[in-house]
Order: sequence, then C-alpha cells, then structure tokens
Amino acid sequence: MTKIAIVGPIPRDTIKTYKGEIIQKYGCVSHPTIALAKLFEDDEGIVVPICHVHKEDSEAIKLLFEPYPSVNTNGINSSQDKGTIIELEFIDQNNRIEKQSANMAPITPVDVAPFLDSDSFVFVPITDFEIQLETLQFIKENSKATIVFDAHGPTTYINEKGDRLRQYWRDREKWFPHIDILKMNLEESHCCWFDVDYDDEVYDDKNTSHLDDFAQFTLNNGVKVLYVTLDSRGAAMYTKSDGTIKKEFIKSVPVKNVIDTTGCGDSFAGGLAYGLSKYKDPVIAGQYANVLGALRTQGKDFSVFRSKAETEVILKKYY
Repeated sequence: MTKIAIVGPIPRDTIKTYKGEIIQKYGCVSHPTIALAKLFEDDEGIVVPICHVHKEDSEAIKLLFEPYPSVNTNGINSSQDKGTIIELEFIDQNNRIEKQSANMAPITPVDVAPFLDSDSFVFVPITDFEIQLETLQFIKENSKATIVFDAHGPTTYINEKGDRLRQYWRDREKWFPHIDILKMNLEESHCCWFDVDYDDEVYDDKNTSHLDDFAQFTLNNGVKVLYVTLDSRGAAMYTKSDGTIKKEFIKSVPVKNVIDTTGCGDSFAGGLAYGLSKYKDPVIAGQYANVLGALRTQGKDFSVFRSKAETEVILKKYY
C-alpha cells in the first residue's frame, strides 16, 4: 500500500479573491492531503499530513480530515501551540498580496521519524524557516522515500510588518543533494538563478530563457527531476540521463472559469508524488500534477477534488 507524507503548514487562511469574494479555510497541506485521499478512496494508500498547528485549530483540522479514511492524522502536532495564520488578497488571477501573522514551529527530524516507512515525503513549505535542512538529511539517511520539494518556502520570507515577500534561495546547493523531485513556478525559478539582489521589477512572466541553464545546474547538483510550472501554459520538466539533460513540456489542463488558485502549487506537488509512486514515470506524474492543480482552481472548498476514476477520465481526455 502506498504511503505519502505531506509536510508543511496548515494555515488558517483568509482569502480575498480577485473577484472580491472572501474565503476562509485551512490551506496548504490540506489541499494535497485531501486530493490524495480522494485518489486513495479504494484502500490504495495512506496520506499523512505532518505539521504544527495552534491548539485552538487542532480539533477543527482533524475534523476536516475525518471524512477521509485514507488520512492518518498522527502527524498533526499542537503541543507547541505554534501554527500559521495568513491573509491573501488577489490583485488578479495569479498575483496576490500576502500577510502572515503567526508562524508554524519548524518541522524537525523528530516530527518525521515515525513516518520513515513512507514511499514519498512531499514538502510544501510556504516560508523559509518551516523546514530544516537537517530534516531532509535525516530522511535521506534513514529512509528510501522519494523527497518531493516545493521551492515556494525558501524563496519566501516575512518582514517585520508581516508582509510575505520574495527572496533568492541563496543556499540552494546545500539542499539540492537531498531533493529528488524539485517543483517551483516561474517566478521562483528566477529566485533560484541570480547574480543580483532580488527585485520585483526583475521578474518577467514571459521570460523562460534562463530555464535550460538553471535546469542543468540543478540536475548537476543532485536533483533528479525539475518541474517548473508556467501557469496556463503547462509545465517544463527536466531530467538527466547519461549526462544529457532532457527537456519535455507537459501541457496544461484547460480551465474556463478560475475561482480560487490558492493551493494549486501544493496540489501539483501531491500529484507528482502520486504519479511517481503509482507509475514510476515523471511524465505521467506531471500529468497527474496538472490535473490536481487545475481541479483546485474550480471552487472554494475541497469538493473540487475527484475520485481516482473521475481523475483518470480527465487525464485521458487531455493526455
């Protein structure tokens, strides 16, 4: 039976969409956890969310997962009473102003130790302090699990006013040898390939000219597969075989009406772990990732996710 651990925060989110709607929910880890639980409905696997939460949120979060028998909530820890609270205001479909008023206690080797029998660990940090490098090193030394890592965390920091801002991932070479599958969006890729201080004006959502060089650097430093999501354009995937870098493009799943993009990247990461664990194929993994990411945009709650049979219908339609 497949076992996938999802590691990161479960923030108490207040979201103002670009259409002016207000959504309140528990986010981040919750998205891939429930997406995978739906895929695992026929006793095909177990999903383990691993996070620190506030004591006042603990019961509500566990109740959120209660309808899904595939979810093991033993990794949810409120003993330190340190969770995450976030406010997001979208200025358009993909861009948002972010505020964070409470911070999760970092995930340490102690937190992941009971779950080393997992087939995959999916790390979806949203801020640079939430995952310790020692935690990835500990998993690599004590487990055969595949590590999927989202670069959103190390490319984001919080200033003294609680603003969530972009930054360069300056110590990336220390992390890459402990990451099997690295996932990021285009802006985050710019934050990983730099020679000056970070500046919002540097980012161009049409500029992908750096990706081939960045991918070579990344794969030469230990990462096995790199995915860079390009919003509605799909995702670029890079692998290395016999010293040669191979680039493939995985087209997106078309979405007519985008309601809420919060959690798309997290859902994408969960899809990667599912596809890799079930099919051992990075292209199929990217297809599942695109499907889960597209489904996430289709509503305000977790009912957007589908069963394995329904998900496969979508996958076969577009791939």
